[in-house]
Amino acid sequence: MSPHASVGAIVYATNVVYAGFWLRFVAYLIDKLILGIATLALFIPMFLMFGGLAALESVSRSNFERFRPGQAAGFLTLILSFVFAAVIAHWLYFAYLESGEKQGTWGKQLMSVYVTDLSGNRIRFAQASGRFFAKIITGLIPLGIGYIMAGFTERKQALHDMIAGCLVLRR
Repeated sequence: MSPHASVGAIVYATNVVYAGFWLRFVAYLIDKLILGIATLALFIPMFLMFGGLAALESVSRSNFERFRPGQAAGFLTLILSFVFAAVIAHWLYFAYLESGEKQGTWGKQLMSVYVTDLSGNRIRFAQASGRFFAKIITGLIPLGIGYIMAGFTERKQALHDMIAGCLVLRR
């Protein structure tokens, strides 16, 4: 159990400080910056090694009259492979760190917030994975309302926190 949670269900605790929307938002921006740099550092060399420039050249305007569907399909496959790898990398980053010993991504750690279950315990990898993929549902709600909920719900939970049964707390 986390040293910041009281005994029993955290739902009834009075000494818990929930992380609000803005702390979580800044942590998210930090995480996206870290993941963006890591993704670029990994994917630019891979793009070059797997013939990305040649594929771009084949579909350029000057060669459009010699357009070959196979080349376009190869380029599309390359792009979709990168997207798939990026989703896997994001999932592992969030799920591994949030279910780990420090209970938060590097952005959350910098902002002194951490993720727990509703009882204040460290979440399992499966629960952290569920929380990550529940963000897809949260993101489908117009105007970011699923995320903004963290600013006005009683326990400062976004929709994906409610789905996964998680809380984000301040240290």
